Amino acid sequence: MSRADTVRFRHNQAILVAAIVAAIGALPLATARWWLLWVLLVPVAVAVWAWRSGTDADASELRLRALAGQRRVPWTRVAELAGDARGRALARLDDGEVVMLPAVRATELPHLIAVTGQELPGEANDQ
Repeated sequence: MSRADTVRFRHNQAILVAAIVAAIGALPLATARWWLLWVLLVPVAVAVWAWRSGTDADASELRLRALAGQRRVPWTRVAELAGDARGRALARLDDGEVVMLPAVRATELPHLIAVTGQELPGEANDQ
């Protein structure tokens, strides 16, 4: 499967820009005393999270990426895709575990399903 067949969902890049601005703003405080250098860790961690986290999907699996690490979930384990009350996308696995799909909104679920090559319920009747 080529990279072109993979759909990537990422958080809004404004979060990354805000983290960079916060890091620049924290520089005077962090350089005032050596023991304040830890202040820079917060905006740097947010920037790395914004750049890295999200959901990658292809025909064989979902990759749920976080600040550190990732989780691969084969489509064969996904029993149900749904949205919650806040508009986030969730996947219920075959063992009953519910996982949130980072950076995927409930309104984007049809696009996510289309990656698998399967049809949405009701589309087969329309043709």
